[in-house]
Amino acid sequence: MTVRTTRRTALLAAAATLASPAVLRAQAPVRLTLGHNAARGNPRWVAADHFAELVKARSGGRIEVRVAGAAQLGDDLAMLTGLRTGTLDISVNSQGPASSLVPEMAALGLPFLFATNAQACRLVDGAVGQNLARRFEPLGLLLISYWDNGIRHITNSRRPIHRPEDLRGLKIRTPADPATIDTFQALGAATQQIAFSELYVALQQGVVDGQENPLANIHSSKLYEVNRFISLSAHKWECTPVLVSRIARARISDADWSLLLAAMKEAEAMNRRLMVESDTTLLAEFRANPNVAVNEADQPAFRAATAGVLDAWERRPFGAFVREVRRAATA
Repeated sequence: MTVRTTRRTALLAAAATLASPAVLRAQAPVRLTLGHNAARGNPRWVAADHFAELVKARSGGRIEVRVAGAAQLGDDLAMLTGLRTGTLDISVNSQGPASSLVPEMAALGLPFLFATNAQACRLVDGAVGQNLARRFEPLGLLLISYWDNGIRHITNSRRPIHRPEDLRGLKIRTPADPATIDTFQALGAATQQIAFSELYVALQQGVVDGQENPLANIHSSKLYEVNRFISLSAHKWECTPVLVSRIARARISDADWSLLLAAMKEAEAMNRRLMVESDTTLLAEFRANPNVAVNEADQPAFRAATAGVLDAWERRPFGAFVREVRRAATA
């Protein structure tokens, strides 16, 4: 008996073969490196590891994401350079350093825009976030996710911060983020930019008196050991942009890219959930610690002292974007 093979049946047979598990396993492996600066136990650390595990499981081990945390690959600025030159594939980066490439990114960190993490995440998940992502593309970067870097508070080694005047005479470390710098200068503090990986030692040695971060970062990097006063100012929120090198994207098939994006969405949800949960659990832990002093800051006084920062940013060249963010934050 002669079997007649048509072009259509040949194509269908080839497609079935390619889709089989045996062939998928035989495809070339993909190796990616993901860098971040968070300490072990931080929501970003946990979510990055979860992302790598999901990718490995769903690809049958064919796609491997090597995670290098705690600034093993350099600080955030160094990782941004690595992404653009192709020496790094993915970075769970930071809002301040990313704003050195796209200045509009810093507008998300203007003072008292957001009362809750959820409110901020809704904004970056919408048109504002899409607008920012498009601005990274000509730079060779793909912004594929906005993780949560939390509502931020002030710590220092000298005294509780109840009102803005309590910051006068203090040296406060800020990230390389112009909105944060402007905010603390408006509050009367002297600001200094120090890489997060060097912050603990800088606080320990008195290079700076204090800093600002969400409770999760204060805890995972043990900053409370050298800054016993935690003042709940809730003065700003920051995102954690997850960026992919366009050079890396070019060597990833569309099917693998879809797999990576789906895994990233789940890791994003984990990060956001852990950040919110940490605010409750860590605040209770800090209050119970006899070596830590927690106080509520006078938020209306802080809002009044920093109102001029918001107005000044609307006069910047990208003032229209700042107005868009302010409108969306209050919608």
